[in-house]
Amino acid sequence: MSDHNNSPRGVAEPAIDIGDAYVFPSPSRPGQLVLVMTVFPNAQPGALFSDAASYRFRVRPVTIPASGPGSRFEVGTDEYDITCTFAAPETRDGTGNFAQEGTCALPNGATISFRVNDQQGGQTPGARVFAGLRMDPLFIDSTGYVETLATQRLAFPVEGTNGADGWDALGIVVELDVATMLGRATGTLFAVAAETVAAGRFPVRLERFGRVFVKNQLLGQYGVDPVNRDLDLRELYNQEDPFQLAPDYLGAYRARLNANLAFLDAIDGKTDWPLQPDGTHPLTELYLGDYQVVDVAKPYAEDSYLEIEQALLQGRAHATCGGRSLNDDALDANLTFYVTGGNGPRISDGVDQATLRASDSFPYLAPPNLDPAVAGRVLVPSKVADQLAVIEEAGLVTR
Repeated sequence: MSDHNNSPRGVAEPAIDIGDAYVFPSPSRPGQLVLVMTVFPNAQPGALFSDAASYRFRVRPVTIPASGPGSRFEVGTDEYDITCTFAAPETRDGTGNFAQEGTCALPNGATISFRVNDQQGGQTPGARVFAGLRMDPLFIDSTGYVETLATQRLAFPVEGTNGADGWDALGIVVELDVATMLGRATGTLFAVAAETVAAGRFPVRLERFGRVFVKNQLLGQYGVDPVNRDLDLRELYNQEDPFQLAPDYLGAYRARLNANLAFLDAIDGKTDWPLQPDGTHPLTELYLGDYQVVDVAKPYAEDSYLEIEQALLQGRAHATCGGRSLNDDALDANLTFYVTGGNGPRISDGVDQATLRASDSFPYLAPPNLDPAVAGRVLVPSKVADQLAVIEEAGLVTR
């Protein structure tokens, strides 16, 4: 439930529903940057991509403001897009098995053709692409997480249960040679966001993804937002440009983040992020810039998620590649960041890895489950109290 099933549109058409996104230097091929997007939560064998949507990674250079510690990166205007599209599935050889072809357009103008579920993917000088059914890399004690948010107390056992165990998803993996594809940029820091966009003359943004747990959690309804207590902001937020929020609902997003981030900070009974005099939370502006930041000059590292952001806030040089690897324990990193500000032990949900760890080599995502979980597709409630009611009805709250 990182970003799974976060909007009515995504529930109705799961092939455009982004579950997660990842960006990291290749652990096995220095000089290569890997971008991963998962869509179609709880996909079953035979699931395919939409031929009516474009799947896009947007990459822009960023810099650290010269003015010292701050909460926002300076995002450049140059953009290096990677866009994958898919043909309508067709039946081959009279077997009844559907096959699907895809094309990926690269920042240097080249394109790659590939077939969905081909383990080798497609390649061209400077890039290769895979798309197909894989194991969902998400791992989270979802019951403990919802109970923690709903009760404002840490509710995780020492050994948690991975709520995503048995889940599959459709994955898109793009591996880029940095020098070939991003060499025109002057720096080594890049902001990355993932989107699904309607294909055709009117490219309406359908879903977007930057950092983990923003829509289903940070923009969820905890009952503490004094401005927009009953407004579900997620569908509106999905339509925003990751690098340039429109002014229309900016006040609503800011009010929700200010209230929810303060709520989360209080989970451990102390305040680690004192509010500014006008009530603004110190992390609100950071999260309004909703994208992952990666340093392509740094080597691969696990558990580097949010390290560059923390360095920005502290006014120090970052030490890692940042971004988010497939094996990164993003939930622990997130909660520790929100709740303690780094002033205390790391918070853990008791789940430290996915059912199978991701590979160090292309296509990185683990193979699909042999016996995938079958789950219904319902909208994750925006109200955390309603999320708790769902898991209580299922008999999952036992602590």
